[in-house]
Amino acid sequence: MTSQPTGPGGKLNLRGAVDLGALAARTTRREEVARRAAADPDAATPSSPFVVDVTEETFTELVQGSVQVPLVLDLWAEGYDQGAEALQALADEFAGAFLLGRIDAQAEPGLAQSLVQSLQARAIPLVAAIVKGQPIPLFTGSYPGAEEIRPVLEEVLRVAEANGVTGRVEGTAAAPAEAAPAVPPLHAEALAALDAGDFDGATAAWTRALAQDPKDAAATEGLARVAVLRRVAGVDLNEARAAAAAAPDDVSAQIVVADLDLVGGHVEDAFNRLLGIVQRTVGDDRDAARTHLLDQFSVVGTSDPRVVKARQALTRALF
Repeated sequence: MTSQPTGPGGKLNLRGAVDLGALAARTTRREEVARRAAADPDAATPSSPFVVDVTEETFTELVQGSVQVPLVLDLWAEGYDQGAEALQALADEFAGAFLLGRIDAQAEPGLAQSLVQSLQARAIPLVAAIVKGQPIPLFTGSYPGAEEIRPVLEEVLRVAEANGVTGRVEGTAAAPAEAAPAVPPLHAEALAALDAGDFDGATAAWTRALAQDPKDAAATEGLARVAVLRRVAGVDLNEARAAAAAAPDDVSAQIVVADLDLVGGHVEDAFNRLLGIVQRTVGDDRDAARTHLLDQFSVVGTSDPRVVKARQALTRALF
């Protein structure tokens, strides 16, 4: 993705900035999809209400629908579709947050050519999002793995939400329990507290969840996220960014903006800001930036591809 809309400056609105409820639900859904796929490989890519075949006759209607529900288009061809199942499985995992439209380039050559030309692509497969009729190129030439695609789709949904596109695929607003397994009780308690702005309540619930299961990764990440939200609560965006711009080597100022970037969904910007401090400074300043970057890794999740990439960059900067 090359760009994303941003909101106006001023006080940060934390409500919905880090959608922990959606994250927990998708994590549970992801585990269920993986479990079913392991139990029955033939069921890994079933007929899905979240995936449709696109033709010239249906294309315009689907694009028009992107004013309500984000559309992800997958232009593929036989022999050039290796790895496409990961994208289809993610459509199921996100359970209607976007509609995946698949275009067979051989069956729809005219539509395929128009899409390739409009996006100035040079190869297929070609994957692009459509939000309010506007295309956002995502991948071309090959399909990345699910762990690389997932954060890109999350970013698409953040862009869509910023533009008022928050609908779901029709008929999926109240998915049955089998399709969307329930969030564990203490997780649900923490998320409800966070939605109400009760940081203490969220922290207490995540802490109890960890006491029950010290390996509960979602609870560990939840505690880290609450800590970030506490730090940026009430921070003035414009003032913080101005202070950081005026003092590029002021670690405290840079950490504040890195947290703002993280909460706002600009994950790589947050990581790069702290990596820059690690590269430019020594001693206590460097250690403070390094430690804070590790904390941010916990917020995003250690298996996230952006974390893996930034961790490698941190290792190079240190050694």
